[in-house]
Amino acid sequence: MAPITDEQVERVRALVAQIPYGRVSTYGDLAEAADLSSPRIVGWIMRTDSIDLPWHRVIGVSGRPAPHLRATQLEALRAEGVVITDGRVQMSTARHRPPSPP
Repeated sequence: MAPITDEQVERVRALVAQIPYGRVSTYGDLAEAADLSSPRIVGWIMRTDSIDLPWHRVIGVSGRPAPHLRATQLEALRAEGVVITDGRVQMSTARHRPPSPP
């Protein structure tokens, strides 16, 4: 992976902070909006610099959380009213797509 700049980290952090209560965005949605080459960059940023953000609102496009986050993430999303069926976020109703870069 190419070096990640402070500017990229701050763009992703700002986008995550703007995900509305009761909604989710995907790693891919955030990567596109932050003009990054890969959703994996968003994943790396979330792993290393998201403790003060609503990290639970970022999920894979399948709507399933990572296994190690599953219980905590789904509990937090349920508390916000996100519809979850069979351990998967109902993306058709919960997905928030941040605006793409100009």
